[in-house]
Amino acid sequence: MEKQYYKSTGISLISGALLIILTMSLHPSGGSLQKIIATTKIITGTHILAICCIPFVLFGFYGLSKRLANRYHISILAFIIVSLGLIAASFAALFNGLALPYFLNMYSDRLSENLAILKPITSFSFAINKSLDYIFICALALAIFLYSLQILQLKTNKKWIGLLGILILILTLLGLFNNFVFTSLLGFRIFTFSISIWVFATGFLLIKSK
Repeated sequence: MEKQYYKSTGISLISGALLIILTMSLHPSGGSLQKIIATTKIITGTHILAICCIPFVLFGFYGLSKRLANRYHISILAFIIVSLGLIAASFAALFNGLALPYFLNMYSDRLSENLAILKPITSFSFAINKSLDYIFICALALAIFLYSLQILQLKTNKKWIGLLGILILILTLLGLFNNFVFTSLLGFRIFTFSISIWVFATGFLLIKSK
């Protein structure tokens, strides 16, 4: 029974990682208000896809937390942290990918007349989105680090997964201290693709758990 449970959560992690990669591959670059209105369908579609992948990833992390559970319950702490990050990601997708395009399209036929009102509102929305993105980035990097420490303690030949998780945290901290813009499309793609590799690998680790 336990083996089947780990298999299902592992498949869920792999599915979530693939959906993350697909989402970031389709995600359009930012731009003017006119561009946001013109690309509303693809913006909305990619962010709906991002929200849909969150339950798969969260279920997979739940299985990983149970697999790595020990007397110190560090994996439970990691699960709480990753849950916080994924909640922040869902709110970021909601604000910037669903609410903002819908709001701007209400003024699409008289956009030039309302620029003075719309620009401060969209700037505030972007500021909220940026804050939520950084909560997601920091939470995922820290949670992956905690999981990785426990993976390194397993009797398995997959210790490179743990080392990769530690490397992700180190590179994230270096990026933060050197003012690397994680919230740009390129920066966010680099981060999400790197964690997707780790998530994908841990999914297979769960599937092969005895």
